[in-house]
Amino acid sequence: MLTLLRRPLREADATKTFYALTAVTAFSFALCFTLNLVFQFRVIGLDPFQMVLVGTVLELSVFLFEVPTGIVADLYSRRVSVIIGFALVGLGFAFEGIVATFAAAVVGNVIWGIGYTFTSGALQAWITDEVGEAEVGPVFTRETQVDLTFSIVGTLAAGAFGLVSLRTPVVVSGVVLVLLAVALFVVMPERHFHPTPRGDRESFAHLKAQFVEGLRVARRQRVVRVFLLVSLLVGLASEAFDRLWRVRILEDFEMPEVFGGDEAIAFTVFALVGTSISLLASLASGRWLPRRFVDEVPGLPVAASALLQVLAVVGVAVLANLWLALGAVWLRGAAMAFSGPIESTWLNRNLDSRTRATVLSMNGQANAIGQFVGGPPLGALATRTTIPVSLLVSALVQLPSVVAIFRVRRLAGQDEPDAEPAAATS
Repeated sequence: MLTLLRRPLREADATKTFYALTAVTAFSFALCFTLNLVFQFRVIGLDPFQMVLVGTVLELSVFLFEVPTGIVADLYSRRVSVIIGFALVGLGFAFEGIVATFAAAVVGNVIWGIGYTFTSGALQAWITDEVGEAEVGPVFTRETQVDLTFSIVGTLAAGAFGLVSLRTPVVVSGVVLVLLAVALFVVMPERHFHPTPRGDRESFAHLKAQFVEGLRVARRQRVVRVFLLVSLLVGLASEAFDRLWRVRILEDFEMPEVFGGDEAIAFTVFALVGTSISLLASLASGRWLPRRFVDEVPGLPVAASALLQVLAVVGVAVLANLWLALGAVWLRGAAMAFSGPIESTWLNRNLDSRTRATVLSMNGQANAIGQFVGGPPLGALATRTTIPVSLLVSALVQLPSVVAIFRVRRLAGQDEPDAEPAAATS
């Protein structure tokens, strides 16, 4: 069966195939996720703890299966890995939408989480192999444009399908992704695949070595220690907010009459506004903030953004006006989008090229660990008390990150040089 998957029935151009699958996946993910949490709350009837638990199971599935599924892409075929991945993601979406129970939501998220790990990295590696490293830069730039365009189309489609029923966009997105997998089976080329050398493959031993090496760098550099701490704290606090702010809006506010009181239309508009504001904030940090300001005092805008995120979460918890609460949601997203490029520049500037990939990977792991450690307790707290109480506690959990970032501004330049060779990985 796997041998059959390796050969397309009617080979298409790799770049056009890449753009097409980018468009379909961006459309499908936006179609599913725009109203997915509203669907889980209104149709499946999940309580706050169950909603957070579903997200935690998803995060844990991705964390645990990233390495095992990567073996297919590294050793056998990136085409096969991508096809399997999109088929599983689509099946996971459709299963959750059709069955619509708590158990189905858990199983569906496990399925699509595993499917995502099949595509993670494999898709980028595939197109790089097919067009060549020298030519892939413009392809990725175009991919970003295609992704943004069809994400907006998918968001609008979610609102339209949501008028039929809240489960419709979830099911349709799953069916579309399964059909995409079938289409890729027919046309997706793979002419230049070469198995990844043993020393370059991801493995659990490699992850352990990365973790140890990351700790070594963190011991030497305060900036790295602070970033790892901040990533952990943000992860601990963010899962509950990301899963529960919509429930807070649904439980405590009436939908505006301008949307006819319809939740599908309202949350589609909310998503479009939030995306637009975050995009403008991201552009602002890259184009409007003076380069010298970012170079000399990067901690100031990052700390200010972290403080705004904490205040925004508090605002969502306590504000009694719908538009003010939504404004707080959008403010948090804008603050994250604004500080993201600055954080990346600041962290990368403090890393030796030999350890950069290791520390960046560990930074992502710290955030993921925070999400599946912090999410369930905050979800349980929301169920036993109220969602505003849980959000206030999550803001309190994230607050030390602001202090840590302000503190690292004074410590910059006092780190020991990271001059030792990176530890060997096995």
